[in-house]
Amino acid sequence: MAKEGKYIYCIIAGNEGRNFGLIGIGKRGDIVSTIGFNDISAVISSAPVAKYVIDPENLTAHEKVIEEVMKDYTVLPVRFCTIANSAEEVRTFLRRRYGEFKGMLRDMDNKVELGMKGRWTNMQKIFAEIADQDPHIKETRMRVEDQPGHHDTSEKIALGKAVKALLEKKKAQEGEKILNQFKRMIVDIRKNDLVGYDMFLNAVFLIDRTREKQFDYMVEEIAEKYKERAHFKYVGPVPPFNFVNIEMKW
Repeated sequence: MAKEGKYIYCIIAGNEGRNFGLIGIGKRGDIVSTIGFNDISAVISSAPVAKYVIDPENLTAHEKVIEEVMKDYTVLPVRFCTIANSAEEVRTFLRRRYGEFKGMLRDMDNKVELGMKGRWTNMQKIFAEIADQDPHIKETRMRVEDQPGHHDTSEKIALGKAVKALLEKKKAQEGEKILNQFKRMIVDIRKNDLVGYDMFLNAVFLIDRTREKQFDYMVEEIAEKYKERAHFKYVGPVPPFNFVNIEMKW
């Protein structure tokens, strides 16, 4: 049987004892509470000192605890499956990195993360726009489509590579055009990988809570402007998972 340890979810300011309920990871109904040092605390629950499988159920449980804590505190998310051997080990860790955590808590004070993805809804139109930008691509594409089977593989491969390169350029240009509209509102930004031919935007933003309504309004404006061209998925506010991911080394 695995030894019992302390699963760490996040770091918060304050050292008052808190009970966040029976929401600990692992479906055992463990209490999520705090262990403090000076004026900072780690949010923890009892858990076996073992490796948790990285699956949707466990990741969701981990993130939901941090989201619950975020309702009352600025949070510094800790990496999934970080487990100390004891409460004293948690305190030692807080003491050793106290200055670092205090600085991070100041930086993240009143900050939240928002995410936005954009996908084109009519790829036939997008590819037509690409063809119109390059007469050679347009001519080659029409020739290949009009006379299937009469063109060698190398020509088709070359056409595919040329179209792909222009598609990537178009994604970057259109995505950047949208991101520029948020520049005055954000503290930081992370651009994530684009998945599929149709995705041209995949970014997360760190903003001050006071800017959230302004950001929401801008998203609505963009969605209305692009409604015949693209679909957007907007999520948040959530903890700053993409901007803080504390790794514990014992």
